[in-house]
Amino acid sequence: MIRALRLAALLLGLALPAAAQQGGSPGGSPGDGDEALFPDLAARQKRLEEAGWLLHGQATFVLQGHPAFRSPYRAEGSLRPGAQAANTLSTDLVIGRRLWEGAEAVVDLSVTRGFGLSNSTGVAAFPNNEAFRLGSAEPTFFVPRAFLRQTIALSPDTEENESDPLRFDRPLPRERLTLTIGKFSVWDIFDRSAYAHDARTQFLNWALVGAGAMDYAADARGWTNGAAAEWENGTWALRAGAFQVSRRVNGLFLDPAPTRAYQLLGEVDRFTTLNGRPGAVRLILGLSRTRQSRWSEIDPADPETFQLSAAGYRLKRMAALTLEQALTDTLGAFARLSWNDGRTQNWMFTEMDRAVSAGLSLKGASWGRPGDTVGLGGNVGWISAGRRRYLQAGGIGFITGDGALRGGPEYIAEAYYDAAVAPGLNLALDVQHAVNPAYNRDRGPVTFLALRMRAAF
Repeated sequence: MIRALRLAALLLGLALPAAAQQGGSPGGSPGDGDEALFPDLAARQKRLEEAGWLLHGQATFVLQGHPAFRSPYRAEGSLRPGAQAANTLSTDLVIGRRLWEGAEAVVDLSVTRGFGLSNSTGVAAFPNNEAFRLGSAEPTFFVPRAFLRQTIALSPDTEENESDPLRFDRPLPRERLTLTIGKFSVWDIFDRSAYAHDARTQFLNWALVGAGAMDYAADARGWTNGAAAEWENGTWALRAGAFQVSRRVNGLFLDPAPTRAYQLLGEVDRFTTLNGRPGAVRLILGLSRTRQSRWSEIDPADPETFQLSAAGYRLKRMAALTLEQALTDTLGAFARLSWNDGRTQNWMFTEMDRAVSAGLSLKGASWGRPGDTVGLGGNVGWISAGRRRYLQAGGIGFITGDGALRGGPEYIAEAYYDAAVAPGLNLALDVQHAVNPAYNRDRGPVTFLALRMRAAF
């Protein structure tokens, strides 16, 4: 075990350390024998799993930039109009231990470094989900995940594991109850998509990784404490969770009063088939109670009134409908519709009150590259009348705010090509185009170009 951990630490150290918004696959498959990038490490991973230990890791580097664009004015919440580039690097080392039948303890150790463009402001559907507001020039260590999970079998038959690096690689009961408690990402359980959920292997844009109008619980790095219960039987799934929320808008610290400040999430999944190929429909409902203000309570000229509601706690209601379907053996489609009531601020994810996204994902088997993926997707985001009046009056949010506003929907299109260079080693090129960034017709359009490199074991 010690020798394997030393080797894993060496690999992560060679990659240098990094930054991430939330979620993201913290590792990869160890591979089989000579097919693995590091055959000796893969063999040790398998032996460790047989002995009850889980070991996975990854390192993802993203270099992203944009040329200069039209900007007659700007403010603190604006994307800077001059040509610029920024980079992020994230590393994870996942260690797990089987405790008793169906029980696992998992810890994710992470080192991050880097910044998003313009300190991750100026576009509500921000183009790099590996970037967050609390970037750093120096490597920063933290623990994004530390949780206990109990899986209870409700049927004797099993199904294959979905290659989740946070789980041991063994079959799961087809009908099961899973209980999770601790620190993790809400996206580890909710709003999962086979085609658009992981910025380290799929789309980079925030609004394509998750439902843009769902103000998912998280601190400023993208993580929270909570508990979740999941029931699945292969045809249906029910998921429910309760989570801590940020003390302040986009804050690093979670509210210490979980009975007064919280987020409740529920999800119903229906797994389907079309011509024998898998698909899913998911309905997600959410309720947040945080120190957020109604728009009439915020003074656009006083930033302090945006940070913490003097009137106390407010409720926000949210909903999302997601769909995915394999159309052929190599082509899949997805779509998301999301909404929140728009009466109060968004508090944790991004500033978007309505959103529609959709896209396609194509594997490269037809041109002899089965490990490659091509993705094409887009998102349209809208804001509520209260938020629009606030931005028009010069107000600054935690993601948006140009000092003025000629309002319109924000449009984002993204295309990427992710190439499997070697087992566990991928290189991707990504391009995104934003029209009306931060809902402002006076600014942009902006084109973003990115290079992503990832190693995982």
